[in-house]
This record gives sequence, C-alpha cells and structure tokens, in this order.
Amino acid sequence: MDIFSRLIVHWEIHDSESAELASEMITRACEKQGIVRGQIKLHADNGGSMKGATMLSTLHWLGIVPSFSRPSVSDDNPFSEALFKTLKYCPAYPESGRFESIEAARLWVEKFVFWYNFVHLHSGINWVTPASRHAGIDQAILDQRKVVYEAARKQNPARWSKQTRDWSCPYIVELNPGRSSKINTNTLSQIAS
Repeated sequence: MDIFSRLIVHWEIHDSESAELASEMITRACEKQGIVRGQIKLHADNGGSMKGATMLSTLHWLGIVPSFSRPSVSDDNPFSEALFKTLKYCPAYPESGRFESIEAARLWVEKFVFWYNFVHLHSGINWVTPASRHAGIDQAILDQRKVVYEAARKQNPARWSKQTRDWSCPYIVELNPGRSSKINTNTLSQIAS
C-alpha cells in the first residue's frame, strides 16, 4: 500500500509465507510501479518473512530502506491495519473467514482491490478514491466539491450552522507521528505492508 494515496499497489496470495516469496513480491511490485533505487521505504511488521536474509538482501539490492514496527506494538502501521479491517469486514468476505481454494481467494481479492482502489471513497484522504489521489487528480475533485458546497450554502444559508466541510487535500502523511519521517507530495510511492 502506498500510504500517501492509500492505493494498493501490488498484492499476491500464496499457500505459504517465506522471505523468498516476500522478496519476489517486492521485486515485482517495484517493477510494476516503476520504482527506482532509493525512492521508497518499506514499512513492515517484524515477521520472519519480512526480516529474513533473502528479503533484506532484496531490499538492499533494490535500494529500499527497510522500516519495522516496534516489537509488540500492534498499531505501528495504522494504514495497513485499517485496510485489513476494511477487507475483513467487507460484506462479501466469507462468513467462515476461509475461502474454498487459493484461486477463490485470489479472485475475491482481485475484485476487492479494484473496488478499494477505484470505487471506495476513502475517509482518510477526504473522500476521494486511492486511485484519484495516486494519479494526482484528487485536488481537482476536492476543488469542485468546495464549489458545490459553497453554492449550496449560499442558496440555503439556514442549513449551515458553520463553515462547509474542509475540502483541502492533506499533503503530509505520517506513519507514526513523532517517530517517522513525513511523506509529502515530493516523495514518490512509499509502500507499506
């Protein structure tokens, strides 16, 4: 996930977890997104697949700076945690929490990712889609909303007790305020897992 735009930039489902698979996935994600050396940080939990020698070697080779959650701190990556909750509480998610097959899981996640990236109006980025924010067209959408809201307020001022909603675009995103570096529009994709 790109934490600035909240876009799911790449996903894969396997029947096991390993540093080798994680390494291959990160390599494919970087190729898919056109990420160049030194462009991103990868924030991950402290799982073995993310801290394995193969994975760390791949990160070094790709010029990716690794960042890890603090031990026993479950909310060190609130963006990914929120995404996981959105996924698990999606009405279409199997009630049993299990898929019939790995192919069924892949098909379900493919549909979910499309919805999340291109349809879902994300509350954390002022009700635009992650794809709109990632493409840099979110400000135009928010500017248009401001015009619509201001016109509605002028037409019926009694309906509004205060100012209209703030439709400005949040330009700074922090993984953990006070702990990590800020990410702004001058910083390209930062993947969180």
